[in-house]
Amino acid sequence: MNILFENPDKVNGLMTITVEEADFKDNVEKTLKDYRKKANFPGFRPGMVPMGLIKKQFGASVKMDALNKFVGEAIYTYIKDNKIQMLGEPLPSEKQEPVDIEKDGPYTFMFDIAVAPEFKIELNGDTKIAYYNIEADDKLIDQQVDMFASQMGSYEKADCYDGEQRDMLKGDLRELDAEGNTKEGGITVEGAVMMPEYIKVEDQKKLFDNAKPGDIIAFNPRKAYPENDAEVSSLLKIDREAAKTMESDFSYQVIEISRFKKAEVNQEMFDQVFGKDTVKSVEEFRGKIAEGLKPQLQANSDYKFLIDVRKYAEDTVGELTFPDALLKRVMLLNNKDKGEEYVEKNYDESIKQLKWHLIKEQLVAANNIKVEDADVKAAAKEAARMQFAQYGMNNVPEEYLENYADEMLKKRDNAANFVDNAVEKKLVEALKGVVALDEKTVTLDEFNELMK
Repeated sequence: MNILFENPDKVNGLMTITVEEADFKDNVEKTLKDYRKKANFPGFRPGMVPMGLIKKQFGASVKMDALNKFVGEAIYTYIKDNKIQMLGEPLPSEKQEPVDIEKDGPYTFMFDIAVAPEFKIELNGDTKIAYYNIEADDKLIDQQVDMFASQMGSYEKADCYDGEQRDMLKGDLRELDAEGNTKEGGITVEGAVMMPEYIKVEDQKKLFDNAKPGDIIAFNPRKAYPENDAEVSSLLKIDREAAKTMESDFSYQVIEISRFKKAEVNQEMFDQVFGKDTVKSVEEFRGKIAEGLKPQLQANSDYKFLIDVRKYAEDTVGELTFPDALLKRVMLLNNKDKGEEYVEKNYDESIKQLKWHLIKEQLVAANNIKVEDADVKAAAKEAARMQFAQYGMNNVPEEYLENYADEMLKKRDNAANFVDNAVEKKLVEALKGVVALDEKTVTLDEFNELMK
């Protein structure tokens, strides 16, 4: 076997592999002997089929498989031994001439290899990067307290409808005829729930102002929701097609008015959020909330820090030359169902991501970052913890987090994302100890403005 690798412009590689018959002959013979042991030919006992018949039936396919395997291993061994940073997979070269395996070797195969551009990025104590520490100020804590109060709130009876309170009505709907009387055989919905505050048309919404239990209000659902067939369909319990042509007025007799009341900030709330008797006062409650926000806020700070590292590194590296034509072929091969238009539309963005990927690989190697299974599991658990926190569940048992994380990791795409998250988390921690941090304290509102 002989391998020649040409890479004159440093990014477009051409690999020429010349394979002799002797390079893979033994593997072909071994495979054919195995076939002979198992072959079942009429008139021959197992293992006694003449090798000539075996070669005639299976020889070409076995030879092709052995040749492909040998060439594939040769490519990746050469790439590894010569430390070539290959992008994507090798592609059969457009210079490749037909190979006739019916004839004895040597055989010549040519492959186009996309090679990563050469560059060097180094971050050290002379590199100054901003780091924004987000404080849990009173406004943010107030928002969290209000969220808990809303989540634990409940509806109570009210005597009079108030739209500003977003009251909920329960009543009976009856279709009316042209004279305003209940239509015989018309649509009737008992116990229909409405929130008039969400009616889009003002004159229809006002019909419900100051309504009391027992009042009867005449309104038109189609006029109330002129562009929302789904709302009309849901309210009247009819299908969407029927809702499109529904023009009738309806009477609505109010049976009950419910008003949402937020939960009081008291010991019951403290116990539900953080566990029984963990918190004893409003001050402790707010302090515990602030403490619970720290990991989330730090995650935001770290994310912004990584964005700023990326921008600094990309600006420092500057423009890189990529084997565009070859990478577009690779991209098209991986997106056959989407075609060339998709490749042209998305290529520039894919190159931006590829550039950052290559930079990140250098930074990870320079800082000796290794990711273990435990790091990936921790990333999945953190994602689970944040999901629960979005619903105000801040006291989720570790066993639940473990199980939820395990379920997420069963999906391949999720697992790949968590590996990447674990790498970035370790990279951020390492770089925070390498570069000169320009630390600034900001509120969440100020931070969100920065992120815009």
